Amino acid sequence: MKAGLVTFYHIHHYGALLQAAATERAVESLGWDCEIVDYYVNQDNALFRRPTGLGSAAHDAHTALHYGALSERYRRFEQFSRERLHISARHYRSWDELAAGALPYDVLLSGSDQIWNPKIFPDGRFDPVFFGTFSQKRRIAYAPSFGIPVIPEGMQTELKGYLEGFSHLSARERQGCAIIADTAGREAAEVLDPTLLLTAEQWAAMANHPADYPAGGYILCYCISAPGALTPYVERLAAETGLPVVQLCGIRRRVHPKARQILDAGPAEFLSLFRNAAYVVTNSFHGTVFSVQFHRPFFTTVSPAELAAPERSRTASILGRLGLTDRVIGTGSTAALDASIDWERVEAALTAARGASFAYLSAALENRLYAPEKQTEQGAASVPRLADRSRCTGCTACAAGCPKNAIRMVRDRTGFDFPEVDLDQCVHCGRCTSICPLLHERGPAHLPAAFAAWNRDAAVRRDSTSGGAFTAIADYVLEGGGVVFGAALDGQQHLRHVACFRKEDLWRLRGAKYVQSDLSGVFREVKEALKTRPVLFTGTPCQVDGLYHYLGGRPENLTTCDLVCHGVPSPGVWEAEARAIEAKKRKQLANVRFRDKVEGWKNSHFTVAYTDGTVDSAPLFATGFGRAFGRALFLRQSCHCCQYTNLNRPGDFTLGDLWGLKPEEFAEQQHEGISLLLVNTPHGSYVFDKLALACRPFPVERAVAGNPRLAGPIAPAADRAAFFASYAVEPFAAVRRRFFKLPSLPVRAAGRLLSPEVKEKIRRKLKK
Repeated sequence: MKAGLVTFYHIHHYGALLQAAATERAVESLGWDCEIVDYYVNQDNALFRRPTGLGSAAHDAHTALHYGALSERYRRFEQFSRERLHISARHYRSWDELAAGALPYDVLLSGSDQIWNPKIFPDGRFDPVFFGTFSQKRRIAYAPSFGIPVIPEGMQTELKGYLEGFSHLSARERQGCAIIADTAGREAAEVLDPTLLLTAEQWAAMANHPADYPAGGYILCYCISAPGALTPYVERLAAETGLPVVQLCGIRRRVHPKARQILDAGPAEFLSLFRNAAYVVTNSFHGTVFSVQFHRPFFTTVSPAELAAPERSRTASILGRLGLTDRVIGTGSTAALDASIDWERVEAALTAARGASFAYLSAALENRLYAPEKQTEQGAASVPRLADRSRCTGCTACAAGCPKNAIRMVRDRTGFDFPEVDLDQCVHCGRCTSICPLLHERGPAHLPAAFAAWNRDAAVRRDSTSGGAFTAIADYVLEGGGVVFGAALDGQQHLRHVACFRKEDLWRLRGAKYVQSDLSGVFREVKEALKTRPVLFTGTPCQVDGLYHYLGGRPENLTTCDLVCHGVPSPGVWEAEARAIEAKKRKQLANVRFRDKVEGWKNSHFTVAYTDGTVDSAPLFATGFGRAFGRALFLRQSCHCCQYTNLNRPGDFTLGDLWGLKPEEFAEQQHEGISLLLVNTPHGSYVFDKLALACRPFPVERAVAGNPRLAGPIAPAADRAAFFASYAVEPFAAVRRRFFKLPSLPVRAAGRLLSPEVKEKIRRKLKK
């Protein structure tokens, strides 16, 4: 029996050739003959590029300078292809030639790599050849990838037609399985990339280590894109181990000033470099795979989109199955530099996954029924179900609601708190799962009423970030014998929610604080207070929603205010910044105002007061911390997929700044600050009628236009992962120097000239 394999194999790319070789050997190990169908498109291995501009000119100049090494690389790729791949004798140039050919195959196998990614092909459409449509023979799929999170509009029907012709379907990542299920209504098996079907011994037999290569004991850096978050890890590993850095060139720019660049490695040399490394630092999926295969301690990175949605990441998929997600850089759970890996445990998980993938492949080849097993991350089965880490807001509802106190909030390597379950204490009652807001759909809400509002007390208004609406609501609750819960900084600049019983103490709760507040124990305090008095709770919308889920409803004597939230910065980063300010000034901070109106509402200042009575003040976005906050550098991961960035608000009220006003609107009030006040619920409407506020109705659509976070979440900064990678392993002084510096002059000019609305339009345009 013979299988014809349609896959990427021709391009001089390590992953492409190695996955093709692995697929062939896997099929042959099951007693079949396997041959690659010699067909390829848009794959040019020429050393010199066609002239298209400065980029191609720079590439060709580099090629000319290193022609000897790069031509040797070319030779080694061709040699590996000749010696290791079984390719059909005839080359096919089109679908028509394949359809007319007398193909000697019993089954057609659509193999691994991104063969089902329409964006790879010149016309931006699917290539039907890689779905085997040129033949009436039975078709099966092993580990193809779509390479994109969603199928482009208008192409779903076409894809469904292609998929219907397969007797067996699989994909190499969860997102691919989800696309198949959504498009064709069929369940697909999640299988290993074929490079993981072979053992380390089988790969070692294909390796070649030239005499002029380093013998071993080096840090191997393999980047297929800009190193980004890898840089601090390469630097720290080199500094702490004293080992040399060897760069296997995917990209040609040097990733470390002292790196030895290897430009002549073919696939066999690629294997040997991984096999002999002491450490590996990579942003390549196959770099990650071969680190695992050869049991090399490694760190890897994924794109910002993959960090936000790990289910879309092939790297996250395989590392989750192997219990190695802590090797991804830029997450709060990234392992320490010197953390060891339990390779025995990893190998056991890999062996099990390999067995399941071979079971699928065997069933597909023999046309037997295969029922895919549901995959889970290692160790996840015994842990109560909570929100995925990338979506967890840190609201503390699960910790507060646990009847056995088995959940505590623990600060991770990004400086944020996440729930950690003590399995020795957990009785698996399901309470935490039942109250996690992220695990439940939010119901619809009525369109809120919007108002421009300001406090009639001029002193309160001056002391507030915008118009002082919060204080008016707080005064109402306190006058009724109630208590107000809000965020306040302590003497160490740690922000936590506290209870306020007197109007004279409300100053602590006023003003924006650009850091996530600590809610440890607060929900339980609120619940206790509600037994005897009215309560006002103010916080971010995720905190308000978390409180309601913890309480199990909306008590009549509870009033809530949520905030129009840009996103919450890391408490760890802020506290490190506070220590840095104190170290620079050699005195202790007494108070911080993140948005001080010393020059009016529209020119917010970052003002710090010291214990010796002195004060420093500067425009917020002229400070390093303010600039970094403004571009969303160190916000919580969940902020970038926030479900509360819309008009479906959890609070009775929503408070923010009324941005986007025309100069003539409320002209006499703008200098002092104007609040945006949304009234969201009947209870909010009842309280609103009793407030001592100056209010004017305002169009909701204009409120949204001036506050983009009422329409959608903010995108992460491109260097967010790089920032947190640096924060995890470098002294904070070095982190500040690298990431808090002034942007380029054109960017600064645009920041001064463009309105928030225009900036948001530009961001949306760039994301398309």
